[in-house]
Amino acid sequence: MHVLALQSTLGRPGDAGVRFHTHILMESVQASSGANAIVQNSVGVPFGGFAFETPASLACVYRLVPFVPFCNPNVVTTNPSGGSKLIAIVDAFDDPNAMSDLNTFSAQFGLPAVTGSNFQVVYATGSKPAQDPTGGWEGEESLDIEAVHAMAPGASIVLVEAASNSAVDLFSAVATAGNLVTAAGGGEVLMDWGGDEFNGETSIDPGFLTFPNVVFVSSAGDQPGASYPSVSPNVVAVGGSTIRRNFLGSGGLVGQSTWQDGGGGPSIYEARPSYQNGVQTAFPVSVRGRRGTPDIAFDGDPNTGFWVYDSIPISDAPDGGVNGSNWYIFGGTSLSAAAVTGIINAAGKFKASSVAELTRIYFHMSDTTEYHDITSGNCGPYDYFSTVAGWDYCTGVGVPFGYGGK
Repeated sequence: MHVLALQSTLGRPGDAGVRFHTHILMESVQASSGANAIVQNSVGVPFGGFAFETPASLACVYRLVPFVPFCNPNVVTTNPSGGSKLIAIVDAFDDPNAMSDLNTFSAQFGLPAVTGSNFQVVYATGSKPAQDPTGGWEGEESLDIEAVHAMAPGASIVLVEAASNSAVDLFSAVATAGNLVTAAGGGEVLMDWGGDEFNGETSIDPGFLTFPNVVFVSSAGDQPGASYPSVSPNVVAVGGSTIRRNFLGSGGLVGQSTWQDGGGGPSIYEARPSYQNGVQTAFPVSVRGRRGTPDIAFDGDPNTGFWVYDSIPISDAPDGGVNGSNWYIFGGTSLSAAAVTGIINAAGKFKASSVAELTRIYFHMSDTTEYHDITSGNCGPYDYFSTVAGWDYCTGVGVPFGYGGK
C-alpha cells in the first residue's frame, strides 16, 4: 500500500489566491486476486481483511453511537442517526454521478437513501460546469457528500458546483451556498479545498459573516502550514489525526495520535481572534498575535482512510479502485472536515455564525466528555510542532468525543 496525491491537490507557482486545490489523498490498495481473490461484499465493508474506516467504525471511535470495544470496521454496524436542516458543499467542476454514487455508498453501509427532496446539485453560475479531466475534483465531491451523509444522515445536502477551481469561481459558489443555507433556516457550508496564504486574504474574511445562521467549515490542508480559507478567523479549520489500529490482530482500535502531514500553524496575515485568547501561552504552542490552525481534528491520515464510492475515472488511479470496483480509500483533511461538518450539524446547536461555533468549541475544549485531547506526535515544518495537553498546531483542541461542545 502507498499514498497517492491526486493531480487536483497539486499547487503550482502563482496559485496562491488565484486557484485552490483539493485536500484529498488516496491509499492505493489491491485486494488478493486469482485463486485467493477476496470476494466483494454486497453490504458492509466492501472488501474484508482490511481495517479502513466505515460510517459505523468512525461513529464508534468518536463516540457518536454506543461504544463497542475495538470499533472494528469489519464488525461494528451502528451508524449515526442525527442531522437536520441543510449542509451546502462547495466544490469545483461537475460530478454527473453524485447522487447515484451517494446512494450506492448508502446502500452498502445501511444509510438512508437520498432523493431529490434532500439532495440537490446546484450550478453556481446557472450552467453545468465541465468535468475535471483528471477526475480528482469528482473524487473530492464523492468523499465530501458521502462523509457528510455518513455523519449526519438526517441533514439535507446541496452540492454547489463552481465553474472551475479559480478563486473567483469558488468564492462565487461559496456565496451561493451561504444564501441557500440562510434561506433554509441555517446549517453549514463545507469548503474542502484551499491553498497557500496570500496578501489580501483578509479582505475576503468579512464575507463569511454576511450569511445569518451559517457556519463555514474548511479543511486545514495536507501539508505543513496554514491554508486559506481555513485560516480565516471566520471559518472552522479542521485538521487531521491518525486512528491507530492493530494490523497484526483483528484491526482493533489502539488509540489516536496526530497525523504528521496535516495542515496547521500560525497565520502570516490573520490576527489572533478573541476565541483563541486562552491559547496564547507556552511557545511553540502559543498563537501569540496570530490566528492559529487547526481548531479541531478528525481522522485524515489516508493510511487510516475511509471507504468511498466514486464511479468517475481518476487518472491517478487507472485501476479503478480496489479490484476495479470503484471503491477507494480516501483520506486527507477533506475527510476530516466533511466528517466534522456532519457532526456539527448533528449536534443540533446551529449557531448564528462560524465565530459563535468557534467560541463554543474553545469554551468546551477542556471538557473530556466532549473532546479527546491528542497528546502524542509531531507535525509542521520539520516536525517542529509538538502535540501537548490542550490546544496545539497539530490537532487544535483535539478530536470530537460525542456531540457535546459542538
